[in-house]
Amino acid sequence: MHESPPFEFVPDDAGDDPLPDFTPAPLSRRRHDGWTPERQRAFIAALAETGVVAAAARAVGMGVTSAYNLRRRAGAESFARAWALVETEARRRAFELIVDQAINGATTARFYRGRFVGLTRAYETRLALAALRAAQWTK
Repeated sequence: MHESPPFEFVPDDAGDDPLPDFTPAPLSRRRHDGWTPERQRAFIAALAETGVVAAAARAVGMGVTSAYNLRRRAGAESFARAWALVETEARRRAFELIVDQAINGATTARFYRGRFVGLTRAYETRLALAALRAAQWTK
């Protein structure tokens, strides 16, 4: 039996939808458990939110391999462009978060025997350096 996906795509009626406009990939046959146009939109929305293909595919009840196969399908160029756009934007947001934590640190609550005793600030310098190296690679 097919389970409904945990993520539902709800278009923004205000007109400020952050998702790119795209044409869903054409399907040779329509299946209730396949890549429907609605499921493709929900996948792009989940990918925009998480930046992780596996998480986005899981969110719409589909597999990672089938997502990549759909992207490579003839006629799926618009879907592939939307995928690339939202994935790039998610990576940019992740990079900004890492840089912010490297500069400002991340605050963590400290507890002793179940009681709050204060806050500590940790700086993720190794993670920031790895992100900087990765950013230089992609340019």
